[in-house]
Amino acid sequence: QVQLVESGGGSVHPGGSLRLSCAASGFPFSRYVMSWFRRAPGRKRVLVANVIPSNTTTYLLDSVKGRFTAFRDNDQNTLYQQMNNLRPEDTAVYYCTRDTTTWGQGTQVTVSS
Repeated sequence: QVQLVESGGGSVHPGGSLRLSCAASGFPFSRYVMSWFRRAPGRKRVLVANVIPSNTTTYLLDSVKGRFTAFRDNDQNTLYQQMNNLRPEDTAVYYCTRDTTTWGQGTQVTVSS
């Protein structure tokens, strides 16, 4: 059974940091492109980052460049997103996905003062 489970979300002040994790199981993780999306309140889901099997980030949303880093550990079957200098506009539910066909349940990130 293919499964993605996100964790690491929470509430932080502007300028704070969080690290999201996405634990994958049920498929050969190291062979797949993995992605982070986010959905802000009242908005559609948008792509934040793509990480190919070699652990290269091939896409990063412009508004998070210089603040977010997406990476993976193929030995641990886990995708990560390190988020620094968080802003209120980063408030969203963050999802990881394999090929946009399998999704995790999401993890809430709230940035407010």
